[in-house]
Order: sequence, then C-alpha cells, then structure tokens
Amino acid sequence: MITVVFVFSFVSGSTTTILFIFLHGLKQPDKSSATMKTLLKLQILKSLWISKSSCRLFHKQPRLLAPELFSHDESIKQGEQQVPEYFNFASDVLDKWSQMEKDGRRSSNPAFWWVNGRGNEVRWSFEELGFHSRKVANVLSDICGLQKGDRVMLILPRIPEWWLVNVACMRTGIVLIVGTSQLTAKDILYRLQASKATCIITNDMVASTVDAVASDCQFLKTKLIVSEGRRDGWLNFNELYKAQPADHICVKTKIQDPMIIYFTSGTTGSPKMAEHSQGSLGFRPVISERYWLDLTPEDMMWCLSDTGWIIASLGSVLDPWVFGSCVFVHSLPHVESTTLLNTLSRFPITTIFGAPTLFRMLVQHDLTSYKFMSLQHCVSGGEQLNPEVIEQWKRKTGLTIYEIYGQTETGLVCSVFKGMKIKPGSMGKAVPLYDVQIIDENANVLPPGQEGEIAIRIKPKRPLGLFSKYIDNPEKTASSERGNFFVTGDRGTMDEDGYFWFLGRSDDVINSSGYRIGPFEVENALIEHPAVVESAAVSSPDPLRGEVVKAFVVLSPAFSSCDLEKLTLELQEHVKKVTAPYKYPRKMEFVQQLPKTITGKIKRNELRNKEWGQM
Repeated sequence: MITVVFVFSFVSGSTTTILFIFLHGLKQPDKSSATMKTLLKLQILKSLWISKSSCRLFHKQPRLLAPELFSHDESIKQGEQQVPEYFNFASDVLDKWSQMEKDGRRSSNPAFWWVNGRGNEVRWSFEELGFHSRKVANVLSDICGLQKGDRVMLILPRIPEWWLVNVACMRTGIVLIVGTSQLTAKDILYRLQASKATCIITNDMVASTVDAVASDCQFLKTKLIVSEGRRDGWLNFNELYKAQPADHICVKTKIQDPMIIYFTSGTTGSPKMAEHSQGSLGFRPVISERYWLDLTPEDMMWCLSDTGWIIASLGSVLDPWVFGSCVFVHSLPHVESTTLLNTLSRFPITTIFGAPTLFRMLVQHDLTSYKFMSLQHCVSGGEQLNPEVIEQWKRKTGLTIYEIYGQTETGLVCSVFKGMKIKPGSMGKAVPLYDVQIIDENANVLPPGQEGEIAIRIKPKRPLGLFSKYIDNPEKTASSERGNFFVTGDRGTMDEDGYFWFLGRSDDVINSSGYRIGPFEVENALIEHPAVVESAAVSSPDPLRGEVVKAFVVLSPAFSSCDLEKLTLELQEHVKKVTAPYKYPRKMEFVQQLPKTITGKIKRNELRNKEWGQM
C-alpha cells in the first residue's frame, strides 16, 4: 500500500494557504478520453478519491480537503478556456464516477438520496444512477422515437424520475425544457407551441391540464405520465421503464450543442426561450464553480429550488455531481419550517442552498432544540438577503450564509466564496470565466463606486457559461448585448476590492421568494376580468418574501361601487386560475388612473419607487 502526499500552495493577496492532500492507495485515473485529458490538464478534478476502507459516511471524521479553495487558475480567469470539442455530462462525468465505484476508487457515499417525509427513501450510487437513467434513455429513444435535438418538456415535482429524465436526455442528446408544476393551461399551451416540443412528461396532477390544450399543439406527438395508473392517450412511464434494457450507448454531443431550454420572464411580451448548451451548463462547473458550493465526494448537497428553475439544474444536478457529491432531495410538497429543520437535524446534509425566504422563515424559530450535526455550508440566492437575517442565522447556528447572484441566461455571475471576507449586503465577486463590470448606457466601464448596469464581457471571446441565444428571437438576443458586453438588466456598483453591490433592476421583473415574475403576465391575467380596465404590477416590500406583487388597478365604472375587499379576493383568485398561482398580486390598490409616459407607456418605476419609499 502506497501513500502519496501532494502539497499545493494557494496564494491570495498576502496570505498563502498550504494544502496537504493524502491519497491512500490511489489508482491512476482513466486518461483514454479527450475530455479526461482536458480535465487533467486543467487540474480541476483534484478531488479526493478515497477507498471504502479509509473513510466513513458524510464527515464522520474531519475533512481532508481544505475549504478555503477560492484561488482560481489564472488562465481560466483571463479567459484562456481550454475545452474539448465533444462533451457529454452523462458519459464524461457521471459514468466516470460510476467506473471509479466499480474499481474501488470512490467511497460508498450515495450519489442520490431522496426522501418524502413519510418513510420512503431512494438511494442510488453512481452505478445505479447510470443503470436507471439508461433504461429511461431507451424509453425516450426506442419507445417514443425521440432523436438527438428533439425537445421534451418535463413538468414534475421533486421526485426521482425528474433526475432520471434529466440524465436520460443527456445520454440521448434530447433537449430538455423544464417547467414548474404550477404552470396553468395557458402557460403550458404557450410553452408547447413556442418550443415545438414533441413530447411532454408529467404526472397525474398536470396531465388533465395538458389534455385541455394538447389538441392545439401540432408538434406534440407523445405524452408520458409518471403514474401508478393509466390514462387515455398517455404512455405510462413506469410500465415502459420496467420493460427496458439497461444497455444504452451515449450519443456524442459537441460542446455547443443545445442541452436545456428555460423560459424566462420579462417586463413585456411573453416569456422568452433561453437556450443553454452542453458547455454552458455541463462543462462550466467542471472548470469553474467548485468554490461557490465548496464540495467534495463526501458531501451531501440539498438544493431547495423548484424543479422548474435553472438553480435546480445547477444546485441539484450538475455542480454537485461534478465533484462526486451526494444530491439530497426531500419531496416537500409544502415548504414548512419544522420539516426543513427536522430534515437538517436528521440527515447528514453538509451544504444547503435556499432562497432568502427560506432563511427568513427559519430564523423566526427557536433553533436551540435543533442540532445540525453535519451542516457546514449555507448558500442563498435568487434575491437579496437582508444582512440582519445573515446575522441572526450566524448567531443561532454558528454558520454563515454565503450569497450568490445569477440569472437564467448566465448561471452564476457573482458569489461570496468560502474563505472570502464577507461584506454584509454584497453579492461577492465575479466567478471564474466571467469578466463582470459596471457599465454605462454607452458600454463604457465605470470606476468603482459609480452606479451603472451589471454586465459580462463577451468580446473578443464569449465566455463559457453564458446562454447561447433566445430561440426564435434574434432581436431580443441582440438587445441583450451592448458594445463588448452582455447586459444583465440589473443595476449595481463595484467597490475598490471587486465586490459587487446590487441596487435594483433596470427592467420591472418582480422577484418574490426567488420566483421571477413578469408584470406583463400579471396584468394580462387581470385584464381578462370584466372589472379591470387597466392595471400595473410592481414589486412591493415584504418582510418574509423580500418583495411581492402589488397590482394597481383601474376599475370599470360598472364595478366602481363594489365591495373592494370582496373584489380584491375575487381578482386574486382569478389571477391564480389564469396564470401560475405564485404570480398573483398579494397586495392591491384601486386607482383612478395610472402614471404614463407621453407615448402612453405605464411608468411602473414611479409606482415601484412609491412602494419602496423612494419618492
């Protein structure tokens, strides 16, 4: 038995950290594939491969990897990205971990651990994850007849099948379109028509909604239902899965091939389709973002994002599995504080990601009766987190909440990496691969301390991690670029130390509990009610959710003498039925008229400023 000691030196400012990594009984990694050669060349996968006999489950003994790894490879920071021509996350990452398990070069930690709070559990190793996902890949390709490049819409809650379909689409080269289970018939109809998806996969809860609009979706050919029962016009996912072989040859995908499409809301018009590639989603965490999660193969990551959002892909699929960590999932049909706290106490979860709303909820509880024996790293993003919440969480748990900032189109943009000095209220520094600047309306870079738009440099070379385009919308794609930059649409400042500070949105998107809500969608829903002549939806401060939707409503004369409290409830219920329930206005004010520009555009910023006390 041979013990090899590597010594790495990481320099940050005037501080040098010496990291000792002990590799016990190490076997040489497989260097046969071009991708692995690239990974080895970049020296990114220096994770600790420990034999089963030399470690215990989930940090029952101290870590052997230092946590303060936030010094990044200078060639990556400077944009000298060395990437392979071909890359597939399933074959080049997941199957590598599976092979290491077979060879005894990886510990016995599961790759996936799902619970439902009622005693049911699913635990898979990487080898088992590969077995199940190959069977699902055969369902999609052999039974459904789907081919590389075809589009599949996936609307499922936090159940294991959601993860299997994700990996199966990687294996087949099928382009995945994810959606939240709260989508209404109108939402689903628009998404199916716009995306030209040929297949949809969902459950009993959403199937009837799909059936209500399917006849108007000319491209939709196949409907798969994840259910114990059968439904007319649907193929049963569970039955087909059981009958499929576990042999499947993963397709070859190029780094720029499309991987996932997300629908993202804006202030005007319908949601846009943002396309991400195998590189921008799959290969990105391989060469950059170890540091925002600070994971090792012995960690367990719990991401509480809805399965319809990009953070679910980043926090519970791609980034944890790049480093061989276990993805933990609780079905959580209802997010409730006691369930969250009991889960953190019961399971060996080392890292958690949640929207600020989650932490605002938890700090309101007496946490003295809960012991988080394994929790070491807490991350929050989706909206700004109040500094006082960070302070309360630190005081009650001893743990710091690290903030991140990103978008559907960009993935992670800024982060407070572990080991960095924390400046309360700041969203940290730019992540590797991105040159983030504050620019003015002419794309000039502004000096520290001056307010402008947060932007990412895309010329002379577009950075890996950024979305490819808005599908079928070249005008929108072009409008998101200004000079040498991609403009996020958010305003902020950068200080002398390179920390970014979020000030607000250039557009009017409302961000409530991490859900981005376009005011146009809310206003469209309201205008369908006979009582509403005109409306404007803006963000309004809320102590729990950060901000909520407030609607300013101009009533039809026929309804001007109605009971306004009763009408408010009626309009709220109407919006819940017409669009996704999370979009409904929690606050409502009836006005005689709305402020408008000379061209007739509603001045939402004026209403929003009034709400936030800026006027």
